[in-house]
Amino acid sequence: MADPNFLNPHPPEFDRFLYAPVGEDRNGYVVTVLSTFARLGLDPWQEAAQLVTLEREAARVRLGTLLARFRDVPALASDHGRVARDLSQLLPEARTSSSLKRAASTVADGRPGTSGVIWAVLAIIFVLFQMFMAGGLGSVE
Repeated sequence: MADPNFLNPHPPEFDRFLYAPVGEDRNGYVVTVLSTFARLGLDPWQEAAQLVTLEREAARVRLGTLLARFRDVPALASDHGRVARDLSQLLPEARTSSSLKRAASTVADGRPGTSGVIWAVLAIIFVLFQMFMAGGLGSVE
């Protein structure tokens, strides 16, 4: 049976947190935690994994510090503490889930998933097949 995370190698336990809104940017678009981390030059899944390993209060403080650096959402300038508190409640509990601990450590360690290797092998096979078919059809004349 195929791995259910084959097409999405990121731990689904982080989705509720990463896709939560932090506010609207200057253009009126809703900005998520994922987008905030990415715009700050951070890997969203790696940052979420690091936050999960912290105690709830430490995670809230770290998140507040990150949100205070983010200037694309004007409302965060004065309200980053409340937003950080609310968002930290969406982080999964690392102490209760051994699978979440493994997922967080995998993301935090930066080890590539096997899905990348599988896609690379499939791409090579596809290119070789295309080369074989193109060469085979040219010699039929």
